[in-house]
Amino acid sequence: MRLKNIDETELIKLLTSGLKKDKSLIKHIGDDAAVIKFPQGQMLLFTSDMLIEGIHFNLKNTSWQAIGHKALARNISDIAAMGGLAKYATVSLGLPKEYSLKNIQAVYGGIKKTAIKYGVIIAGGDISSSKKLIVNIALIGMAKKKEIIYRNTAKVNDAIFVTGKLGGSIKGKHLNFAPRLKEARYLIKEFRPTAMIDLSDGLAQDLGHVINQSQVGAQLIKETIPLSKEASSFKDALYDGEDFELLFTLSKKRAAKFIRSWQKSFKLRVSQIGFTVEKKEGFYYLDKLGKKYAIKPKSKFRHFK
Repeated sequence: MRLKNIDETELIKLLTSGLKKDKSLIKHIGDDAAVIKFPQGQMLLFTSDMLIEGIHFNLKNTSWQAIGHKALARNISDIAAMGGLAKYATVSLGLPKEYSLKNIQAVYGGIKKTAIKYGVIIAGGDISSSKKLIVNIALIGMAKKKEIIYRNTAKVNDAIFVTGKLGGSIKGKHLNFAPRLKEARYLIKEFRPTAMIDLSDGLAQDLGHVINQSQVGAQLIKETIPLSKEASSFKDALYDGEDFELLFTLSKKRAAKFIRSWQKSFKLRVSQIGFTVEKKEGFYYLDKLGKKYAIKPKSKFRHFK
Protein backbone atom coordinates (compact mmCIF):
# COMPACT_ATOMS: atom_id res chain seq x y z
CA MET A 1 0.00 0.00 0.00
CA ARG A 2 1.21 3.50 -0.88
CA LEU A 3 0.91 6.35 1.60
CA LYS A 4 -1.36 8.26 -0.79
CA ASN A 5 -3.96 5.53 -0.24
CA ILE A 6 -4.13 5.79 3.55
CA ASP A 7 -5.73 8.38 5.82
CA GLU A 8 -3.37 10.40 8.07
CA THR A 9 -5.20 9.42 11.26
CA GLU A 10 -5.09 5.75 10.31
CA LEU A 11 -1.37 6.03 9.53
CA ILE A 12 -0.65 7.55 12.95
CA LYS A 13 -2.55 4.73 14.65
CA LEU A 14 -0.61 2.11 12.69
CA LEU A 15 2.79 3.65 13.40
CA THR A 16 2.22 4.37 17.10
CA SER A 17 0.39 1.22 18.14
CA GLY A 18 1.99 -0.55 21.09
CA LEU A 19 4.09 2.40 22.25
CA LYS A 20 5.29 2.18 25.84
CA LYS A 21 3.92 4.60 28.46
CA ASP A 22 4.75 5.17 32.13
CA LYS A 23 3.12 6.88 35.11
CA SER A 24 4.95 10.15 34.49
CA LEU A 25 3.23 10.56 31.11
CA ILE A 26 -0.16 11.94 32.11
CA LYS A 27 -1.40 12.49 28.54
CA HIS A 28 -0.05 10.50 25.63
CA ILE A 29 -0.50 10.75 21.85
CA GLY A 30 -3.98 11.92 20.85
CA ASP A 31 -4.27 15.42 22.29
CA ASP A 32 -2.78 18.79 21.35
CA ALA A 33 0.26 18.16 23.55
CA ALA A 34 1.74 15.51 25.80
CA VAL A 35 1.48 16.12 29.54
CA ILE A 36 4.44 15.01 31.64
CA LYS A 37 4.83 14.99 35.42
CA PHE A 38 8.41 16.02 36.00
CA PRO A 39 10.33 14.81 39.09
CA GLN A 40 11.48 17.36 41.64
CA GLY A 41 15.20 18.08 41.76
CA GLN A 42 15.74 17.25 38.07
CA MET A 43 16.95 19.57 35.32
CA LEU A 44 15.46 19.31 31.85
CA LEU A 45 17.75 18.66 28.88
CA PHE A 46 16.28 19.28 25.43
CA THR A 47 17.71 18.46 22.02
CA SER A 48 16.45 18.07 18.46
CA ASP A 49 17.92 16.62 15.27
CA MET A 50 16.66 16.21 11.72
CA LEU A 51 17.47 13.53 9.13
CA ILE A 52 16.83 14.38 5.49
CA GLU A 53 16.93 11.96 2.59
CA GLY A 54 19.89 12.72 0.33
CA ILE A 55 21.70 14.66 3.05
CA HIS A 56 21.98 12.30 6.03
CA PHE A 57 21.21 9.00 4.28
CA ASN A 58 20.83 7.49 0.82
CA LEU A 59 17.97 5.04 0.31
CA LYS A 60 20.03 3.07 -2.21
CA ASN A 61 22.33 1.74 0.51
CA THR A 62 20.41 2.27 3.76
CA SER A 63 17.85 0.04 5.44
CA TRP A 64 14.60 1.71 6.43
CA GLN A 65 14.92 0.51 10.02
CA ALA A 66 18.46 1.96 10.28
CA ILE A 67 17.09 5.40 9.38
CA GLY A 68 14.76 5.23 12.39
CA HIS A 69 17.54 4.02 14.68
CA LYS A 70 19.91 6.80 13.65
CA ALA A 71 17.25 9.48 14.01
CA LEU A 72 16.68 8.68 17.68
CA ALA A 73 20.16 7.43 18.60
CA ARG A 74 21.90 10.67 17.60
CA ASN A 75 19.59 12.57 19.95
CA ILE A 76 20.29 10.09 22.76
CA SER A 77 24.01 10.64 22.14
CA ASP A 78 23.54 14.39 22.71
CA ILE A 79 21.73 13.82 26.02
CA ALA A 80 24.39 11.31 27.13
CA ALA A 81 27.20 13.77 26.39
CA MET A 82 25.65 16.26 28.80
CA GLY A 83 25.26 13.73 31.58
CA GLY A 84 21.54 13.04 31.29
CA LEU A 85 19.13 10.16 30.85
CA ALA A 86 17.00 10.26 27.71
CA LYS A 87 13.29 10.15 28.60
CA TYR A 88 10.65 11.57 26.21
CA ALA A 89 10.66 12.04 22.44
CA THR A 90 8.39 13.50 19.80
CA VAL A 91 8.70 12.13 16.27
CA SER A 92 7.81 14.25 13.23
CA LEU A 93 7.84 12.69 9.76
CA GLY A 94 7.85 14.26 6.29
CA LEU A 95 6.65 11.52 3.94
CA PRO A 96 6.52 11.34 0.11
CA LYS A 97 3.07 10.05 -0.84
CA GLU A 98 4.51 7.48 -3.25
CA TYR A 99 6.46 5.66 -0.52
CA SER A 100 5.09 2.36 0.73
CA LEU A 101 3.42 1.97 4.11
CA LYS A 102 5.63 -1.08 4.79
CA ASN A 103 8.83 0.97 4.49
CA ILE A 104 7.59 3.81 6.69
CA GLN A 105 6.51 1.27 9.30
CA ALA A 106 10.09 -0.05 9.18
CA VAL A 107 11.44 3.46 9.84
CA TYR A 108 9.13 3.86 12.82
CA GLY A 109 10.00 0.33 13.89
CA GLY A 110 13.67 1.36 14.09
CA ILE A 111 12.69 4.29 16.29
CA LYS A 112 10.56 2.06 18.55
CA LYS A 113 13.29 -0.56 18.93
CA THR A 114 15.89 2.03 19.91
CA ALA A 115 13.43 3.75 22.24
CA ILE A 116 12.80 0.49 24.09
CA LYS A 117 16.52 -0.30 24.35
CA TYR A 118 17.38 3.09 25.90
CA GLY A 119 14.25 3.67 27.97
CA VAL A 120 12.78 6.45 25.83
CA ILE A 121 9.03 7.07 25.67
CA ILE A 122 7.51 8.38 22.43
CA ALA A 123 5.14 11.10 23.65
CA GLY A 124 3.88 12.64 20.41
CA GLY A 125 4.82 13.99 17.01
CA ASP A 126 3.49 15.03 13.62
CA ILE A 127 3.13 13.78 10.04
CA SER A 128 3.20 15.80 6.81
CA SER A 129 3.59 15.11 3.12
CA SER A 130 6.95 16.11 1.65
CA LYS A 131 9.07 15.61 -1.46
CA LYS A 132 11.75 13.68 0.45
CA LEU A 133 11.75 11.52 3.56
CA ILE A 134 12.39 13.65 6.65
CA VAL A 135 12.63 12.40 10.22
CA ASN A 136 12.84 15.00 12.96
CA ILE A 137 13.05 13.96 16.61
CA ALA A 138 12.95 16.20 19.65
CA LEU A 139 14.16 14.54 22.85
CA ILE A 140 13.84 15.50 26.49
CA GLY A 141 16.33 14.17 29.01
CA MET A 142 16.74 14.57 32.75
CA ALA A 143 19.72 15.08 35.04
CA LYS A 144 20.48 16.40 38.48
CA LYS A 145 22.06 19.84 38.34
CA LYS A 146 25.34 18.56 39.74
CA GLU A 147 25.54 15.84 37.07
CA ILE A 148 25.28 18.05 33.99
CA ILE A 149 28.52 18.36 32.00
CA TYR A 150 29.17 21.24 29.60
CA ARG A 151 31.60 21.84 26.75
CA ASN A 152 33.06 25.04 28.14
CA THR A 153 34.53 23.84 31.43
CA ALA A 154 37.81 22.13 30.45
CA LYS A 155 40.90 23.31 32.36
CA VAL A 156 44.54 23.66 31.35
CA ASN A 157 46.47 20.38 31.84
CA ASP A 158 43.38 18.17 31.66
CA ALA A 159 43.83 14.80 29.96
CA ILE A 160 41.78 14.34 26.76
CA PHE A 161 40.04 11.00 26.13
CA VAL A 162 37.85 9.42 23.45
CA THR A 163 35.83 6.23 23.49
CA GLY A 164 35.90 3.73 20.63
CA LYS A 165 37.67 4.23 17.30
CA LEU A 166 37.39 7.12 14.88
CA GLY A 167 36.98 7.71 11.15
CA GLY A 168 35.24 6.07 8.21
CA SER A 169 31.77 6.20 9.74
CA ILE A 170 30.20 6.77 6.30
CA LYS A 171 30.95 3.09 5.55
CA GLY A 172 28.29 1.98 8.01
CA LYS A 173 28.83 3.10 11.57
CA HIS A 174 26.82 6.32 11.17
CA LEU A 175 23.70 4.18 10.77
CA ASN A 176 24.37 1.47 13.34
CA PHE A 177 26.19 3.14 16.23
CA ALA A 178 25.37 2.68 19.91
CA PRO A 179 24.95 5.97 21.81
CA ARG A 180 27.28 5.89 24.83
CA LEU A 181 24.58 6.51 27.44
CA LYS A 182 25.71 3.87 29.94
CA GLU A 183 29.34 4.89 29.60
CA ALA A 184 28.54 8.57 30.09
CA ARG A 185 26.56 7.84 33.26
CA TYR A 186 29.52 5.86 34.63
CA LEU A 187 31.93 8.69 33.86
CA ILE A 188 29.79 11.24 35.63
CA LYS A 189 29.14 9.18 38.73
CA GLU A 190 32.69 7.88 39.13
CA PHE A 191 35.07 10.48 37.66
CA ARG A 192 33.21 13.72 36.89
CA PRO A 193 34.72 14.91 33.55
CA THR A 194 35.62 18.58 33.41
CA ALA A 195 34.03 18.79 29.93
CA MET A 196 32.35 16.40 27.48
CA ILE A 197 30.89 16.32 23.96
CA ASP A 198 29.76 13.65 21.51
CA LEU A 199 31.69 13.36 18.25
CA SER A 200 29.08 14.17 15.62
CA ASP A 201 31.09 16.60 13.47
CA GLY A 202 34.54 15.02 13.75
CA LEU A 203 37.32 15.08 16.33
CA ALA A 204 38.90 18.31 15.09
CA GLN A 205 35.69 20.32 15.00
CA ASP A 206 34.14 18.95 18.19
CA LEU A 207 37.32 19.21 20.26
CA GLY A 208 37.62 22.67 18.72
CA HIS A 209 34.25 23.53 20.26
CA VAL A 210 35.47 22.37 23.68
CA ILE A 211 38.75 24.24 23.70
CA ASN A 212 37.37 27.41 22.14
CA GLN A 213 34.51 27.63 24.60
CA SER A 214 36.81 26.67 27.50
CA GLN A 215 39.47 29.22 26.49
CA VAL A 216 42.26 26.61 26.34
CA GLY A 217 44.40 24.97 23.65
CA ALA A 218 45.03 21.28 22.94
CA GLN A 219 48.03 19.07 22.21
CA LEU A 220 47.23 15.69 20.65
CA ILE A 221 49.61 12.77 20.12
CA LYS A 222 49.05 11.32 16.64
CA GLU A 223 49.97 7.72 17.53
CA THR A 224 47.42 7.57 20.37
CA ILE A 225 44.38 8.53 18.28
CA PRO A 226 42.44 5.30 17.62
CA LEU A 227 41.66 4.74 13.92
CA SER A 228 38.80 2.48 12.94
CA LYS A 229 39.42 -0.18 10.30
CA GLU A 230 37.15 1.83 7.98
CA ALA A 231 39.37 4.94 8.25
CA SER A 232 41.69 5.30 5.27
CA SER A 233 44.00 7.83 6.94
CA PHE A 234 44.73 9.82 10.08
CA LYS A 235 42.81 12.72 8.53
CA ASP A 236 39.66 10.58 8.54
CA ALA A 237 39.96 10.25 12.31
CA LEU A 238 40.36 14.02 12.62
CA TYR A 239 37.72 15.21 10.19
CA ASP A 240 35.12 12.51 9.50
CA GLY A 241 31.87 13.14 11.32
CA GLU A 242 29.18 10.95 12.88
CA ASP A 243 31.34 8.64 14.99
CA PHE A 244 29.06 9.47 17.95
CA GLU A 245 31.76 8.54 20.46
CA LEU A 246 32.36 10.51 23.66
CA LEU A 247 35.18 13.01 23.90
CA PHE A 248 35.87 14.18 27.45
CA THR A 249 38.50 15.78 29.63
CA LEU A 250 39.61 14.72 33.11
CA SER A 251 41.90 16.32 35.63
CA LYS A 252 45.34 14.66 35.75
CA LYS A 253 44.62 13.35 39.23
CA ARG A 254 41.46 11.54 38.13
CA ALA A 255 42.95 10.45 34.80
CA ALA A 256 45.63 8.39 36.57
CA LYS A 257 42.97 6.15 38.13
CA PHE A 258 40.51 6.24 35.26
CA ILE A 259 41.97 3.79 32.73
CA ARG A 260 42.27 0.90 35.19
CA SER A 261 38.74 1.43 36.44
CA TRP A 262 37.32 1.68 32.92
CA GLN A 263 38.95 -1.55 31.77
CA LYS A 264 37.29 -3.40 34.64
CA SER A 265 33.87 -2.02 33.74
CA PHE A 266 33.73 -1.88 29.92
CA LYS A 267 34.99 -3.78 26.89
CA LEU A 268 34.74 -0.59 24.83
CA ARG A 269 38.14 0.92 24.09
CA VAL A 270 39.02 4.27 25.62
CA SER A 271 42.14 6.24 24.64
CA GLN A 272 43.99 9.18 26.12
CA ILE A 273 44.89 11.25 23.08
CA GLY A 274 46.49 14.35 24.57
CA PHE A 275 46.23 17.24 27.01
CA THR A 276 44.72 20.68 27.14
CA VAL A 277 47.29 23.47 27.14
CA GLU A 278 47.32 27.23 27.46
CA LYS A 279 45.19 28.90 24.81
CA LYS A 280 48.17 30.78 23.36
CA GLU A 281 49.81 27.44 22.47
CA GLY A 282 47.02 26.67 20.00
CA PHE A 283 45.52 23.43 18.71
CA TYR A 284 47.97 20.90 17.27
CA TYR A 285 49.22 17.33 17.19
CA LEU A 286 52.70 15.83 17.53
CA ASP A 287 53.95 13.00 15.31
CA LYS A 288 56.26 10.23 16.58
CA LEU A 289 59.31 12.45 16.01
CA GLY A 290 57.79 15.25 18.05
CA LYS A 291 57.13 17.49 15.06
CA LYS A 292 54.18 19.86 15.58
CA TYR A 293 51.28 20.19 13.13
CA ALA A 294 48.45 22.70 13.50
CA ILE A 295 44.89 21.34 13.49
CA LYS A 296 42.13 23.30 11.80
CA PRO A 297 38.85 22.80 13.69
CA LYS A 298 36.64 21.97 10.74
CA SER A 299 34.52 19.07 9.45
CA LYS A 300 34.52 17.36 6.05
CA PHE A 301 30.78 17.96 5.74
CA ARG A 302 29.22 21.41 5.63
CA HIS A 303 25.49 21.87 4.98
CA PHE A 304 25.68 24.96 2.81
CA LYS A 305 28.77 24.25 0.73
